[in-house]
Amino acid sequence: MGPFAVIFPAAGKSSRFGDPKQKKIYAELDGRAVWLRAVEPFLNRDDVAQMILAIAPEDRELFERRYRANVAFLNIKVIEGGGERWETVAKALEMVEDRCEFVAIHDAARPCLTPELIDAVFEAARRHGAALPAVPVAETIKRVDDDKFAVETVPRERLYLAQTPQVFRKEILGRAYAQRSRLSSTITDDCQLVEAVGQRCAVVEGSRYNIKITTPEDLRLAAAILPLLEPLPHEGAAHPYSDEKAIFEKLPKLKPSDLFGA
Repeated sequence: MGPFAVIFPAAGKSSRFGDPKQKKIYAELDGRAVWLRAVEPFLNRDDVAQMILAIAPEDRELFERRYRANVAFLNIKVIEGGGERWETVAKALEMVEDRCEFVAIHDAARPCLTPELIDAVFEAARRHGAALPAVPVAETIKRVDDDKFAVETVPRERLYLAQTPQVFRKEILGRAYAQRSRLSSTITDDCQLVEAVGQRCAVVEGSRYNIKITTPEDLRLAAAILPLLEPLPHEGAAHPYSDEKAIFEKLPKLKPSDLFGA
């Protein structure tokens, strides 16, 4: 088996999803739950030895009722996470097997990941010890005051939007989490935590399709993206996402209601 363990944090509250009856990771996306869509690209990979899904304790009964059969076939370990994301990842890290040299952390709410992007990030982690996918900021960025008036235009050169999976040598990530209590409470992702202990993280060109489900509108957008991820003919393409422009040209053909409802 391969040297990678994959952790899927799925213990969040989904407070911005706006559905009091259902968390975003359990919402259906083209017939399967969002969390299942996030896990699928890692299945049957020779370089993945272990997968850990960390759910909220209050979701255990629902999860067992809905997904027991899925888990039996997926060979995935399900644990209960903590109140904060970092606590959830820390609990999952304790379960990573000794045979795994690397740990990948992928949002259970990112259902549009492709095998090609996993390949690229895994390879960068092997070479550099830590890596993440990210996409360059394309829009103009404004800083606003408390009253929502623009006060500054922030230069977007060298600014990237971080995605997952974020991948690390296990000993580097373990060392960073061991020092978590003395680090800033403003740390928001695992790369930032690793950077705080002196480890540089290599950036791999991500994909604008690799969206994170936060709102119901994101779910509709993901439903429109999924069929667009079918491989396109490559004619000497140098990068797995060099065909993104061609795929995005399909998006205007979609009706607004396809993405955002009637």
